[in-house]
Amino acid sequence: MKHPINILEQFWGHTKFRPLQEDIINSVLEGHDTFALLPTGGGKSVCFQIPALIKEGICIVISPLVALMKDQVNALKDKNIKAIALTSGISYQDIDTLLDNCIYGNYKFLYLSPERLQQELVQDRIKQMNVNLIAVDEAHCISQWGNDFRPAYKNINNLRELLPSVNIIALTASATPEVVKDTIKELDFIDARLFKQSFARSNIAYMSFDTEDKYYRIENILNKNRASSIIYVRNRKLTVEISNYLESKGFSSTFYHGGISADKKTDHLHEWLSNEKQVMVATNAFGMGIDKPDVKTVIHFSLPESIENYFQEAGRAGRNSEKAYAIILKNKSDEQLLKGQFLQVLPSVDFVKKLYRKLSNYFQISYGEGEFTVHDFNFNDFCKTYQFNTLVAYNAFQILDRTSIISLSKQFNKRSSVQFIVSNEQVFNYLRTHKKFDIIIKSILRTYGGIFDQEISVKLNLIATKASTKSDTVVNILKQLEKDNIISLKLYQTDAQVTFLQPREDDKTINRIANIIEQQNDLKRKQINDVLTFVNTNHLCKSVQLLSYFGEINIQDCEVCSVCIHQKQGKNKTDIKKTIKRIVLLLKLKPLSSRQLSKELDLEEKIVTTALKIMIENNTVDITKINTYKLKHI
Repeated sequence: MKHPINILEQFWGHTKFRPLQEDIINSVLEGHDTFALLPTGGGKSVCFQIPALIKEGICIVISPLVALMKDQVNALKDKNIKAIALTSGISYQDIDTLLDNCIYGNYKFLYLSPERLQQELVQDRIKQMNVNLIAVDEAHCISQWGNDFRPAYKNINNLRELLPSVNIIALTASATPEVVKDTIKELDFIDARLFKQSFARSNIAYMSFDTEDKYYRIENILNKNRASSIIYVRNRKLTVEISNYLESKGFSSTFYHGGISADKKTDHLHEWLSNEKQVMVATNAFGMGIDKPDVKTVIHFSLPESIENYFQEAGRAGRNSEKAYAIILKNKSDEQLLKGQFLQVLPSVDFVKKLYRKLSNYFQISYGEGEFTVHDFNFNDFCKTYQFNTLVAYNAFQILDRTSIISLSKQFNKRSSVQFIVSNEQVFNYLRTHKKFDIIIKSILRTYGGIFDQEISVKLNLIATKASTKSDTVVNILKQLEKDNIISLKLYQTDAQVTFLQPREDDKTINRIANIIEQQNDLKRKQINDVLTFVNTNHLCKSVQLLSYFGEINIQDCEVCSVCIHQKQGKNKTDIKKTIKRIVLLLKLKPLSSRQLSKELDLEEKIVTTALKIMIENNTVDITKINTYKLKHI
């Protein structure tokens, strides 16, 4: 048996483990049920991948995230390690073949969603595999008290029955003591070995600032730290607006959200990862599985929806162990916005029943039918058709997805139907003056017979692959062909795919999850309250607040968060008399705004405005027409 350090060096090129990794690996190799609680960036995947490579057989990895599965499988393949992921959209025949490969093809990893474990075919083939380990990623999803609870995770117990002698490793980056206890119980651990690394990130300064002008504050932050940054926002529109604003101010910026095409996601991510762009402005769709060590600053333009989410997103800063910043910007309206976005739009059981019935009608699914049918889905069109509030509807879809009533695949698809409306000879005459269209037009003609005679549905990704180009390029050329009266074109856009995982039974289907809906709504209310408590508590170290939330005790103040710094300023800088004297010295030179004074004095703006208020009351300064301050009698 190879030593773990040899495997680490052979495949990962490292000569030493991160904290707790080797202890966790040894626990797994000794056959113990093991719980690994490592913060974001702690190297969780290595903890199951190395034992699986050392032992004979295949490791089954349960994960709820298709993107993360694909990322890990691709990373393993890059290391010449054989791995398979059974994601959605794979035909029964292909699943059959892939599972045979796992039995006979010397594969080391099989990645599955928890929903796949319900399939009889999958269970039968797993019985025939030489399984050496079961790895449960994002293990907190099995607990009803955990962030992103997914009832389908309870299907993992099927593996316990199929493979009673195989040990399990559960891994997560964020779990409260209650969630850890519940997860160990749900996974039926015997003599569980718990490894919990402190969540303390001494190199990250957690900051929370009140500011009425967030754009101005972002400029200041990015100017002070001209290094790789992420700005998290609440909606897609803001990603584009803020990115464009930063570009106009001389920063290099790009954006990322769930509504842009796969090609654009790849391009924007590459620009940021390669440091062609300093700033990535993104929704929380961005970040999972991305390990960029040199991120200096993570800014939350919008308040996060839970402490767990915030800790993971903030933890993407400073993975190179250098000083980094996690900053929340807030103002008076943010609390109501947060409640409006998450509490006032929680779907009731009755609403979920109504939406599920309408969804079935939308796709013309008959009662008792629809199981495993897949449908392209335009969310906005659906909400408009039935006059649903989009936020309430979105939350209802999330519930249906997490409870395995449906599978909602968020993506941006373009599908088209095309017919050539000129003769074959006219097409080739057109190509003589439009040579750059040649490969794409020929790819279409060779793929779709009868396209001169009738309207044909075409797959843009297939055309793009055959033409060795991007689907966006194909779309642009099709639009030009339509403009030039070469083709008739119908271009449809969808932002999701819906797979029905259960036959339609209307209220009966939803009644089975009614208790879960109500419990999850209560949990969401608690999470929002915890976030507001965190951002509004300004007398207790931010790091201490976070670590206490995750059950750590005997914690020392970090000395670098916004609370600790403010307390230092209280001792060293905020003596109003001293501040006024410093302001007078600056204003003797020229009139300045409160922002300019704040910057020059390296003090929070509210401290400066307090001093200026006293100076106005004492008739020491005047306010000019352009809102700067000048000394009287100077």
